[in-house]
Amino acid sequence: MFDFASLTSWIHDTLSSFMPAWLTVTTECILIGVVLLLAYSVLALFYIWFERKVCAAFQCRLGPNRVGPFGLLQSVADMFKILIKELISLNHTDKFLFALAPYLVILASMLAFAVLPWGYGLQVIDFNIGIFFLIAVSSIGVLGILLAGWSSNNKFTLIGALRSGAQMVSYELSIGLSVLTMVCFAGTMSVGGIVEEQRDLWFIFSGHIPAIIAFIIYLIAGTAETNRGPFDLPEAESELTAGYHTEYSGIHFGFFYLAEYLNLFIVAGVATLLFFGGWMPLHFPGWDTFNQIMDYIPSVIWFMAKAIALSFVIIWFKWTFPRLRIDQMLSLEWKYLLPINLFNLVLMVLIVAYGWHF
Repeated sequence: MFDFASLTSWIHDTLSSFMPAWLTVTTECILIGVVLLLAYSVLALFYIWFERKVCAAFQCRLGPNRVGPFGLLQSVADMFKILIKELISLNHTDKFLFALAPYLVILASMLAFAVLPWGYGLQVIDFNIGIFFLIAVSSIGVLGILLAGWSSNNKFTLIGALRSGAQMVSYELSIGLSVLTMVCFAGTMSVGGIVEEQRDLWFIFSGHIPAIIAFIIYLIAGTAETNRGPFDLPEAESELTAGYHTEYSGIHFGFFYLAEYLNLFIVAGVATLLFFGGWMPLHFPGWDTFNQIMDYIPSVIWFMAKAIALSFVIIWFKWTFPRLRIDQMLSLEWKYLLPINLFNLVLMVLIVAYGWHF
C-alpha cells in the first residue's frame, strides 16, 4: 500500500532546499489550507448532487440529468448562481453577529474536516488527543447556529436556533459516549493510533456487541447532530420557513448549506475511523491471499468508499422516516439513548478489562 508520507516528505525536503525554515513552514501551511479548502468545496458539491440523486431514486424520479454527464455539473451551476446572489442587509439586526454566524459554522466543520485520516500517511495533524480535539471543535458549530437565530431578530429563526441548540447539545452526549466507548477499546485517543489498532480486524467485528451498539447509537445521534431528517426540526419548512437561516441570502446562506453537507461527511468519516478501520483495507486473520489483494486498493479509496457508503445510510434515513416532534426527539435521547450508552460504556470497560475480545 502506497505511503503518502514519502510524498509529503519529498515536498518538505524540496521546499527546505531553497527556503529558510520559517518560510518552509508558512508555505506548507498555505498549501495544506488550499488543498483542504479545495477538497471541502468539491466534496460539498458532490454530496449535493449525490443526495439529489438518492432522493430522486427513492421518489422514482431521475434527479439532475441535464447539466453535464449524469447531471454532475448541476451543483457547480448552482454554486455560481448562489455566488452572484445579493447579500440582503436587514434592519433591526445585530449586523456583526449576523455576519459572524455563518463563518463560525464553516470554521467548526473545517477544523473537524482537517483531522480526518484520509490515507496511509495522509493526515494533516495527528497528536495524542486527536479524538478530544475533534469533539471539541465540532461543538463550535452550535454557537454559529444560536448566533444566527438570535441576531436575525425573527421569531422563526430564534425558535429554530433554540431547537437546534437543544438538539445538538443533547445528542452530543450520545456521540461523545459512543466515541468514548471505542476509545476505551482502542486504548488511545490518537486518530492514527485508532486506525493502526484496526490493522488486523475492524473494531465493528472485533469489538463484539458493545461496538455494534455504539455504532448504531452513533449513527442515530450523528444524524440528529447534523440537523438532518427525521431530526430536521430546526429547519422544519412547514413550521419555521427555513429555521435559523431564514434571513440569510447569497454566499452566507451558501455557507450554512455547505456546512450541512460537510457535517454529513464528517459524521460518516468519524464513524469510518472508529468502527470500520479508517483507511485500513478489509483484513481477516489467516486469509493471507485475500488480505494481499485488499492491500492493492489505495488507502484513500478505502476511506472515501466507506464514508460515502455510511453517508448513503444517513441519507436513506432522511428520505424514509417522517419528522419527529420536538418532545419525541428529546425523549429518544434522554430516556433511551443516553442510558443505553452509559450501560454500553461499562460493558466495554469490562470486556477490555477481562480481555473478552478478539
